[in-house]
Amino acid sequence: MPKTLSLRSGIGSVLFWSVISAAFIGPGTVTTCAMAGSTFDLQLLWALTFSTFGTILLQEAAARLTLASGLSLGEVIARSYGEKARWISGLLFGAVALGCAAYQAGNILGAVSGLTLLTGAPGSILTVAVGAVCILLLWQGSTRLIANFLGLVVFVMGVAFAYVALNSGQSAGAFGAALITPSLPPNSMVLVIGLIGTTIVPYNLFLGSGIGRDQSLGEMRWGIGLAVLIGGLISMTILVAGTLITGDFSFQTVAQTLSARLGTWAGALFAFGLFAAGFTSALTAPLAAAVTAQSLLGWSPTSTPYRLVWLVVMGLGLTFGLLGVRPVPVIIAAQAANGLLLPIVTVFLFQAVNNKQLLDERYRNSRWQNVAMLLVVGVTAFLGLRNVWLALSA
Repeated sequence: MPKTLSLRSGIGSVLFWSVISAAFIGPGTVTTCAMAGSTFDLQLLWALTFSTFGTILLQEAAARLTLASGLSLGEVIARSYGEKARWISGLLFGAVALGCAAYQAGNILGAVSGLTLLTGAPGSILTVAVGAVCILLLWQGSTRLIANFLGLVVFVMGVAFAYVALNSGQSAGAFGAALITPSLPPNSMVLVIGLIGTTIVPYNLFLGSGIGRDQSLGEMRWGIGLAVLIGGLISMTILVAGTLITGDFSFQTVAQTLSARLGTWAGALFAFGLFAAGFTSALTAPLAAAVTAQSLLGWSPTSTPYRLVWLVVMGLGLTFGLLGVRPVPVIIAAQAANGLLLPIVTVFLFQAVNNKQLLDERYRNSRWQNVAMLLVVGVTAFLGLRNVWLALSA
């Protein structure tokens, strides 16, 4: 008999799956969404609608695969290609780990930027403090503890940005129309790609399929659907808040503009949101790299290699954070790697959730799920090639 979904288990599932929202709402998301609002008002809001539902679709498929087969996405890939599995797994892990390490510096710097705006304390001290708290939480080894903690932080961050957005003066009618009306104003393509690419993140598919083994199908669908939807709404409120910003874009300018337009509380709430976005992503990037290693390479969460993975990712982020250096060459390489990785992982996932030998009919994709996933595969393939082109051009 199917397990009944109670209110308590439903809320717990939403908190647990908020780890996915925490992973894609980082300083990059705050920057991209705020710049989109500042430059194009509400015209690019539709891109967040598409990417939010695309993320729900792909994350649900990855988690459903694990619930049905007992195998994570990485384990399915590793077992499906015989002699080729070892180098395929190694390449996928290398690409994911490179991306996580490259963006970890930005996560920590974003968190420190928010704290600096709030407190005025020296950046080096704040960097060490953020890193120490992240290491302490990750060392506990419990993904459920981390996920629930991140869920609470994401919720508070959402309230902060929503409060700013509600005071931006945008009408509900204009907001609703922009949600569903595709628009490509001149010179907007890069930001559209950024809005979609910052939400549909390839390593989140490994992270989601690697941590969600102990839930019912109903709990998983409810948790992922609502958690990602909340994350998408937070991104949308950041874009709406960005419509208040004029002039050159920087975190300090954003805080000053919001304070001047709405009061000092708005600047402080933005600073807290920036800190929360950076801090939650600074936790999830190392965790995603380690879970991907567990999934693709079979390393246990209590093993030394597993902990070394997240320690190296965290250490690289802290090093660049303390030096105040932007690791541009590494980030460009990571963009190219993730640009190729996203459509490839999506194709692997599409094949797995249609595998009759692996899944019974209840867990395989329906016709509409296949159509929707093929649409996302097409868009992500375009994004991947576009990201590679941008990275090579840079």
